[in-house]
Amino acid sequence: MLYSISQDEKSYLKKIFLNKDQIKIRKAWFYFMAKTETTIYDASSITVLEGLEAVRKRPGMYIGSVSTKGLNHLIYEIVDNSVDEHLAGVCSEIRVTLEKDGSATISDNGRGIPVGMHQKGVSAERVVFTTLHAGGKFDNNAYKTSGGLHGVGSSVVNALSTQLTVTVKSGGQIHQDKYEYGNPVVELVDGLLPVIGRTKETGTTINFTPDPTIFDKTRFKAEDVKSRLHETAYLNPKLTIIFSDLRGDVAETITYAEPEGIIGYVKDLNKNKEALHDIIYFTGVSEDITVECAFQYVNEFHENVLGFCNNIYNAEGGTHLTGFKTMFTTIINNYARELNILKEKDVNFTGADVRNGMTAVVSIKHPAPRFEGQTKTKLDNQDAAKSVSKVTGDEVPRYFDRNVDVLKNVISCAEKAAKIRKTEEKAKTNMLTKQKFSFDSNGKLANCESKDYSKCEIFIVEGDSAGGSAKTARNRNYQAILPIRGKILNVEKASIDKVLANAEIKTMINAFGCGFSEGYGNDFDISKLRYDKIVIMADADVDGAHISNLLLTLFYRFMPELIYEGHIYIAMPPLYKVLPAKGKEEYLYDDKALEKYRKTHKTSFTLQRYKGLGEMDADQLWETTLNPETRMLKKIEIEDARMASDITELLMGTDVLPRRTFIYEHATEAELDI
Repeated sequence: MLYSISQDEKSYLKKIFLNKDQIKIRKAWFYFMAKTETTIYDASSITVLEGLEAVRKRPGMYIGSVSTKGLNHLIYEIVDNSVDEHLAGVCSEIRVTLEKDGSATISDNGRGIPVGMHQKGVSAERVVFTTLHAGGKFDNNAYKTSGGLHGVGSSVVNALSTQLTVTVKSGGQIHQDKYEYGNPVVELVDGLLPVIGRTKETGTTINFTPDPTIFDKTRFKAEDVKSRLHETAYLNPKLTIIFSDLRGDVAETITYAEPEGIIGYVKDLNKNKEALHDIIYFTGVSEDITVECAFQYVNEFHENVLGFCNNIYNAEGGTHLTGFKTMFTTIINNYARELNILKEKDVNFTGADVRNGMTAVVSIKHPAPRFEGQTKTKLDNQDAAKSVSKVTGDEVPRYFDRNVDVLKNVISCAEKAAKIRKTEEKAKTNMLTKQKFSFDSNGKLANCESKDYSKCEIFIVEGDSAGGSAKTARNRNYQAILPIRGKILNVEKASIDKVLANAEIKTMINAFGCGFSEGYGNDFDISKLRYDKIVIMADADVDGAHISNLLLTLFYRFMPELIYEGHIYIAMPPLYKVLPAKGKEEYLYDDKALEKYRKTHKTSFTLQRYKGLGEMDADQLWETTLNPETRMLKKIEIEDARMASDITELLMGTDVLPRRTFIYEHATEAELDI
């Protein structure tokens, strides 16, 4: 743009944008466009990102995010490569170490990354770490099955690290290569890595330091890493994983070895629950796909079915879970009719009915997996559904034919779920008809005007005071406001009938439009969601945090797809407003920001502390919390299903002693606002 805007024009623009006058905004747009020279778009406009530049430019495309989740993903990418060596039968031990200097080291006793001459004229190791989509997993010669199929893991980790060192033990020699910001710094000898020593051992050791200019934080979260490694050990009963954290005053070392495999995994998932029978395990091979499954029913009204493909957890499921669920539902309905539990006039149990109380782990080994995205959250192979269905259809009836008592226990769980579902359906009918709730007149809901749900947002606001300011401040076109009264019911402690009777919960269900009760009924339909973003907008205090946790518990237990598909957010209102004697006023969102401001601003200033959203006027609320251009939102994600379920049960459940123990153990990590 070659046209400069005058001060008067700036003031005018600020005024019309604050007032959200759409007609004047459009007129201003055409006015300034007419004064602006046309931008040139020709061959010189095309930018080519060479080598690993694309990864550094758009890291989220490769590791999901630049948050702690994405940071930990760097470790997982390297570990997955070592696990692939185990699957090939040449690796029995993996070591993961969080070093004092903030780096991570992953080593294995596999064959070692090939260091010989590649057809590109350099060592194969150099190609692997500097070229996207370079690896030994694109045919079935080196690896029959692998998790790191896309061939980007090693190079992506290299691109997002300030330094990375590769040490390879192979052929009686030790080779080493080093990189800085993805670029090699070791000079090759005739295209090959220099030899730094000799050994009789084999394997690969990789040490890397995450780039602080890429990631929000560069401190690995040990609990998440340990959970993932433990999970990997369950899925590979002949593999030993040794984890070490050297960052604290006292070093921590844990060895993960699970010879029971996924049977031990299900046992761990149900360790605090009342099991209704022994764990059922089966395995089989169909069309070169190995299927392994373990499941058990517990005396609870929810399901927990986890899917894995080539040791990779598929958070969003996929075709292998579809195959298992569909076939299992068919089997149970067939048995229910054979035993005359379902009469001729009765409708079949739904899939959710059948899985009520089920904890299951479904793990497959696929020679050519296809995932939706590099982070591998959802399996896309149609043959996986067919193979899992075939093995399930063969093995499950074989077990139930010999264990009729267990079968009757399973069917009784389905009966209970069906009864609850029917009660629930009646309750929701009453909710929608008798109480005359609707999309546009839903209690205190101030709905938005747009029907383009992909652009709409709904803010769940604490109290009428904040709700009133939010209704005034919002953009009516695409922002809806739903005030709630106080703290909603803790659904982790409540029965289903109490949940359904809660007025605030019913209002939210009706507003969202996608149904309720994933795991209880069968009517939850994410495609009917009326808002792209559901934003929890609570005060930045203890009560606000409690309200947020109660809402998150509701969404996680009864509408988990809202979280898995990225629709749940938490607004981050500011804690302070500083008004300097000279200069521009600023909003500060935490005490660290205030401390930094004090250090960088030596002049006097007035400090305003916001105790709640209700203290802000409409303009302030728009600028700080509602305006997409200036607001801060935290997206809620689930990285580890097992940890998420355990922590929710621990912190929001009825058992006091484990919660007290958890608080004592983690008290030093708390951020106090006093």
